Amino acid sequence: MLDVQEIAKAYRGKVVLNGISFGIAAGTVYGLLGPNGAGKTTAISILSGLMPPDRGTVWVNGVVLSRRCRPWIGVAPQGNIFYRHLTCAENLRFFARIYGVPEERCRKNIYHVLDLVGLMPQAQHPAHTLSGGMLRRLNLAIALVHQPRLLILDEPSTGLDLEARQALWQLVEHLRAEGMAILLTTHLLDEAERLCQLIGILKDGTLLCQGTMAELRQIIAAAEIVQISSSECPRAIARAQELGLTYRLYGPELIIWLPQTMPLRQILDQFDGIALEAVRRQPVTLEHIYREVTAS
Repeated sequence: MLDVQEIAKAYRGKVVLNGISFGIAAGTVYGLLGPNGAGKTTAISILSGLMPPDRGTVWVNGVVLSRRCRPWIGVAPQGNIFYRHLTCAENLRFFARIYGVPEERCRKNIYHVLDLVGLMPQAQHPAHTLSGGMLRRLNLAIALVHQPRLLILDEPSTGLDLEARQALWQLVEHLRAEGMAILLTTHLLDEAERLCQLIGILKDGTLLCQGTMAELRQIIAAAEIVQISSSECPRAIARAQELGLTYRLYGPELIIWLPQTMPLRQILDQFDGIALEAVRRQPVTLEHIYREVTAS
């Protein structure tokens, strides 16, 4: 549905995107991750048709990105784009008409989308009367009102509480199951790990790696991660080095990569004689991969 080939962009001589390429098939969520300033916002602006790349090509549904593609793309930006004095239904009607939805389809689309995002009871409520979580849902409804094939979600969980995040995740999973292609940017790594079938990690305009979680886990040469809290951290590091174990420091926490899983007793025996306040075992997660890839 989306095919991005070698897109690049520079501002005043500074490279913001350095020839990135990726694709999103129908029924797939692609998570584009990266620290602030990585180039995610510029990438979204290009994919939304708001600015041209300096080089490279974007195809949507097999067509080079142009005005013709706009009905196929829905964008829910990080900042809300509705009109506060209009009701939810009025906002959706306004944007549906901008997208060129025929009048005979408008009402059906509006109430279908309001139901989909859980705002049917608020259909006639002015936007300024809604809670923060409802406003984020209205923002998403606007991106869906014209029934796009590609949905771009820029930090959709911003400002949401846990319950609202869970509801959003369920909606994204529903849209993917219905065959929509979805590009998601987020700083919430648990969100990306749960929702995304493919993940790309962007830094300084370069796509450092991309793939499924199974493929990305190969970056970490460990069967299991052990997180250690110790008042004798230098001694624990020295012991890890003696044992030939790879380690990382996440602030005050010592992270040990175990090449194979082992019983807790055996792990404790490896660090015998060193004061350990806490030992926590966990599988390799997206957080470990993200930290490793973006560390340099």
